[in-house]
Parts: sequence; structure tokens; C-alpha cells
Amino acid sequence: MLEQRFRWKNKQIREQISVLDGKASPSILLKNARFLHSTLREWVVANIWILHDRIIYVGKELPRKLKDCEVVDCSEWTLVPGYIEPHVHPFQLYNPQTLSRFAAQTGTTTLINDNLLFFLHLNKKKAFSLMDQLNESPITMYWWSRYDAQTAMGEEELVFTNRDVKSWLEHKAVVQGGELTGWPKLLDGDDLMLYWIQETKRLGKKVEGHFPGASEKTLAKMKLFGVDGDHEAMTGEEIYERLLHGYAVSLRHSSIRPDLPVLLKEMKRMGLTTQYDSLMMTTDGATPAFYKQGMADYLIRLALENDVPAIDAYHMVSYNIARHFNLSSEHGQIATGRVANINFLANEHEPTPVSVLAKGQWVRKAGKEVVFADPIHWPQYDLEPLQLEWELERDDLQFSMPFGIEMVNDVITKPYTIGVDLAIDPLPKGQDESYLMLVDRKGKWRINTMIKGFATSVSGFVSSFSSTGDIILIGKRKEDMLLAFKRMKEIGGGIVLAEEGKIIFEMKLSLAGLMSDLRIEDLAQETETLKDRLVERGYLFTDPIYSLLFFSATHLPYIRLTQSGLYDVMNKKVLFPTLMR
Repeated sequence: MLEQRFRWKNKQIREQISVLDGKASPSILLKNARFLHSTLREWVVANIWILHDRIIYVGKELPRKLKDCEVVDCSEWTLVPGYIEPHVHPFQLYNPQTLSRFAAQTGTTTLINDNLLFFLHLNKKKAFSLMDQLNESPITMYWWSRYDAQTAMGEEELVFTNRDVKSWLEHKAVVQGGELTGWPKLLDGDDLMLYWIQETKRLGKKVEGHFPGASEKTLAKMKLFGVDGDHEAMTGEEIYERLLHGYAVSLRHSSIRPDLPVLLKEMKRMGLTTQYDSLMMTTDGATPAFYKQGMADYLIRLALENDVPAIDAYHMVSYNIARHFNLSSEHGQIATGRVANINFLANEHEPTPVSVLAKGQWVRKAGKEVVFADPIHWPQYDLEPLQLEWELERDDLQFSMPFGIEMVNDVITKPYTIGVDLAIDPLPKGQDESYLMLVDRKGKWRINTMIKGFATSVSGFVSSFSSTGDIILIGKRKEDMLLAFKRMKEIGGGIVLAEEGKIIFEMKLSLAGLMSDLRIEDLAQETETLKDRLVERGYLFTDPIYSLLFFSATHLPYIRLTQSGLYDVMNKKVLFPTLMR
């Protein structure tokens, strides 16, 4: 029906008008509120009337009727718009609901989410139904639509069909296409991807790039293709280049790229301190333990510590984002007609809120969490414990490839010539070479190689968490690799570490072996324990969750383990294909 395209129906708008006419009462009155008025760029004192989920008046007047109205004297608080996270990967072990509950406690009331997991693992009807249920909560969720899988998938053209991509782009909750990890294909002449970008623009939606290290000419070409923003600037110069070409720039501070203080310092050095209106801030899908510091509130704190003016710091997680995504008529400011997403602060120098209103509902009040949203029955969306109808055999653990994968850092990998005797089992401890294997989620194929630099004494390590949902095995002792796989299968998917015939760590991922239903706080503790166990066994990097996620990611150099086989990213070819089991 046409009316479903609009947030408020005619009857609701008439009811809102009747409150202004004094014929009905608001549901909440915020009196004497000192708040950030984003259009005026000033701190203003006024009364704010709210009816259900909408701010219906901001000004000096008080309502004539206050029957069943909650009246809040805000004279001791400073109010700012609810924060918006513009670049969310809502499945980094957590799930969209647990992430949104945590986000609400830190003042983030709107999430703009990646759809990749839904696209790859749910049929379209169930994905859209789940999105609708998630948005019944006080937290607002918008989505992006991917154009590619960011890995060399088998039969990708059967997954990313024109029909399905267009259906996603046309969905009312989708506000952008991207992130554009497959842009090299676009440069090589992929006209279907260009068509999808054109369709995105026709629908009045944005396109986000993913351009780490891109040259100035590449940035220019991508702008001509229709890309509006990018979050991959890692230096002040890269920020400047993107601004020069008219991009909206998201400054990133995440578990894998904690760049924000450096970026802000470099902007200051370069004199880029009057360009904040074109900037946003994001945590870019950080892993659970990172969020112990906060979300958007943490980014604001870092900005304030680096001499960003307070109004600009708050705008980079609210007003600027809403304007960029054409959402400013509903989000990003405290003003008449907007959704009632409001954070109550002790003062503007303390961005972590004491109380939070989301869609006019208290989700945090006087420093305490207010429980909201009913639990989701995940099995109805095919997100239930992983059930593998196949066994992994010792014969599957055969390694004979002449070269393998060497880790340069958490996520960058390069080829290396294998120097260890592959007939040895177990491999000697103290050396940084281990067996590495990717096995099809359905047990149809496998690819076996070696990995250098992951750890020195990990005996058996298995994860059903990966970018495609296929199974990753790493280790020096084949019996422990098989034991870890068996235990992962028993718990319905997850991450398992085995050593000398014993399970020494396990993390259950009960939603399709990809996501947990634990609270973020509990999941953060589990991920810290996992990292501790791996570091004790020679893991040298920052974030093992991202290492697992990006083993298959062909949007990063140089060599990857994919559904098609061992893949050379720079030359875009499969070096060794997967083997059928």
C-alpha cells in the first residue's frame, strides 16, 4: 500500500496536530531543555513536546493538556540528537539485535547496517521479514545493499542476481548501495555492477566506496561511476584527496584500524579544521571487546580530546550523517517533526548519556538500562544451530601444495614458499607454520595449504565464523584439528581450540554458526579469552576475529583462501582450485 512508504500515516499526523491545538496531550514533555539545535548550530533552551515516536513541537510554549503525559524537567541536563552509526557490520560474532541493545545504552539510536550475511544465508523473503521485526524495537535500523560478496565465490552470479539486488535496492529500509569492495571489476568493464549503481542513484540513494590506498585518478573514476562516500582514508592526505573530489568521508576508529586520533591530528596539521560538515565517524564493525570503550560516544570523546569543536564532534555522529543519507527530515537533530531520538548528557563534554530516548521510548533512564524488544525466534529465519550432515575424515587433512599464505598483519596476506616437511605430523612447535584448510559448509569441497605467521603452537583451531560461512581449520596436530572440528559440530557451530586431545576453549555461535545470542558484554569477555589463548600460543596480531573473517576476502591483497580455491587477488586468478570431497 502507498501509505506504508511514509513513516506517519494521515491519522497519526492529525493526532499530532490536535496536540498543538490543545485538544490532546503529548506523551512526554521535556521542560527547560538545553539542547543542540543543529540547524542553528547553537545550544538552545526550549520546551520539547513528544507524541509517541515524534517530536511535535520545539519552542517556548507549554501544552494546554498534560493528561497521562510524562513531564521531565531537563534543567540539569544537556540534550543532543541520538547518535547514528553510518557503517555497521552487525554480525561480527554479535547479531543485529544484541548490537542494537548495547548501542542504545551508549546513545547510538540509529544503525546503518551491512546486509552481506543476510544476502548470503537467508532467502529474500525471510531477510526482509527479519528486518521488519528488528525495526519494531526502539532502535532504528537502515541497511545497505551489497553488489558483490567481497570474495571469489563459486557461482556468485546465482547469488547476486539482478532481480535480487534490485529488490534489495528498492527496499524502503535500504539507504545505500555498497560498500563497493568489487570496484576493480567495475574498472575492468563490469556493466552489470555499473547498472546497479545507476539504479541506486535513480532511487535517490547513496553509494559507498571501499578504496584503501586508491590513487587520485581511481578516486576520480569512482566519483564518475557514482560513488558518494568512502571510509578508507588512513592519512590526512587521503582525507584531503577524497574531499577534493567531493566525497563524504567517514573517519574510522575500529578494532582493526584505530585511526581517529591520528587522522584528527593530521587534519589539524594540514589546516583541514573547517571541513567537518563533510565528515562522519564510524567504528566500522569493530569486534565485541572494542565496544567496552563505547560506540559513537567514544568517538565523540576522542574528537573532543583532539580539539574538535563540540558541535562539530556531535554533528559527525548525527546531523552530518542524516544529511548525507537524505534522512534529515526524520533523523540527526532535535527539531519539530523528527523522530524522538534524544540523549541526555551531564554536559556537552561528557558524550556518554545518562538517559536515552529512542523513538520516544526510554531505553536508558537515570543511568540504568530499560529492557526493550522481545527476543527474536531465530529459527523461523533459518538462523539456528549449525547442523552439518557430513564428517571430516583424516584423509581430508592432506597437504602437498608448494606454497602457502603468510600473514603480514591481522588481515593482509602474501604467498610464501613452504619450507616445512608436510609429511610430518605434528608440525614442530616454536615455528610459525601451521596447516590451513577451508572446507565447504555443505562438505562438498576443500582447499588445503599452509599458513605462516598465524601462531607458533596452536594445535587445533576450528571456526565456522568466516566471511562466507565455510569452515576454517588451522593447527599443527591433525588429531587436534579433527577434535576441534568434532566439538564445533557438537555445539552447533562456533570457534574451538583443542590441544593434546583436550578442548581448551570454545565459543558457541548458535545462529547458523556465524553469530552469538550473548549480550555484547559477555561476548566481549569470550573474545578476550580467545585472544589470550591464541597469544599464549604465538599469535602476534591485534584481532583474531578479523583474521578469520578476512582469510577469504578478495578486496584486500595479496592471496586468499576462497570457495574457488587459492586466489591471487592482484592478478584475479585461481592458483589452485578447490578439490571435491
